[in-house]
Amino acid sequence: GAGSPSPSWGRSVSASPTPISGGITRTWEVRSMSSEFGNIIRVSVFGQSHGKAVGVVVDGLPAGEAIDLEELQRFLDRRRPGTGPLSTTRKETDVPEFLSGLEGGKTCGAPLCAVIENTDTRSGDYERTKDLARPGHADYAARMRYQGFNDYRGGGHFSGRLTAPLVFAGGVAKQLLAQKNIYVGAHISTVYGVNDDALEDWESLRACAAKDFPVLSDEKGAEMQQAILEAKNEQDSVGGAIECAVFGLPAGLGEPDFGRNAEGIFSQYLFAVPAVKAVAFGAGTAFALMRGSEANDPLYMDGGVVRAEQNCAGGINGGITNGMPLVFEATLRPTPSIARQQFTVDLAKGENAVLELKGRHDPCVIHRAVPVIEAAAALAACELLGI
Repeated sequence: GAGSPSPSWGRSVSASPTPISGGITRTWEVRSMSSEFGNIIRVSVFGQSHGKAVGVVVDGLPAGEAIDLEELQRFLDRRRPGTGPLSTTRKETDVPEFLSGLEGGKTCGAPLCAVIENTDTRSGDYERTKDLARPGHADYAARMRYQGFNDYRGGGHFSGRLTAPLVFAGGVAKQLLAQKNIYVGAHISTVYGVNDDALEDWESLRACAAKDFPVLSDEKGAEMQQAILEAKNEQDSVGGAIECAVFGLPAGLGEPDFGRNAEGIFSQYLFAVPAVKAVAFGAGTAFALMRGSEANDPLYMDGGVVRAEQNCAGGINGGITNGMPLVFEATLRPTPSIARQQFTVDLAKGENAVLELKGRHDPCVIHRAVPVIEAAAALAACELLGI
């Protein structure tokens, strides 16, 4: 039931404690968390969920590029919490304060730095359970890696709160790409087994961006929202997937090796997004159900341009773009913070325990994660293009 522990293996929580470290002696030096990515446009995300602010430094931007601040704010607002019953009740305005890099609405050559203030933190919600590792979270792994010095409040640097500065950086990247007629869009493709309609073109994705719940089919979207609310009422959460496409990339970008492989570049950015547990390009896992005659993309000439009749490859062959839309699907796990009782361990006492979480949590992050996936894809596309 909703009020009882979900595990069913019959383990007693009063069992003898075992060493938290598993008997392994750690020999590594504790260093700060790495939050930098990119070789051309270099992005560094900083801050903690319950710190004074979160922020980002974007280095390597070309000078003289106009940034539409209103458009950037609209993009940030799509991710913002506290906007309805499907989201956490934590309310943040997510208005960035520019510290450097922008003069007269244009990039000036200096690193673009912005901070987004945390105004609605309730750190006390985490004090009672600070030593109880939350199942599905990075609590135990982070405690081992940073020897207990990590910030446990709201997940600290591991929190989804850090996607706000990522969206800021990705929003800038989207505007740079649009100036080159390259467009990034996404929609919710699945929530708890409810599937959206198939993606057809850029116009349908652009329309999604204006929706509170970004799906192609509003009817399917209503079913998804019902599944989220049912899980919420049962003190649980659900996961889902987001399909994203980059339109306008020319053929010939990327390399077959891992370092510059198009799929590898995108995957590196996407797996930096909290909750992403799988990334599939084109037909993805459906390739396992196909024959070669079904999976191959027949080619044809269209006004002197090579095109494909379908796009099972997702716009990439041999690690190199083929001129078709670059399409992938990112799968996000259910929100691990749930109100149900769960079995865990007390990391301070080294004994089994039961966790009952209080506080404000999303029953599903998928609708707020759509602009996050777009942001990661836009940054990856800039890296692939070398801008």
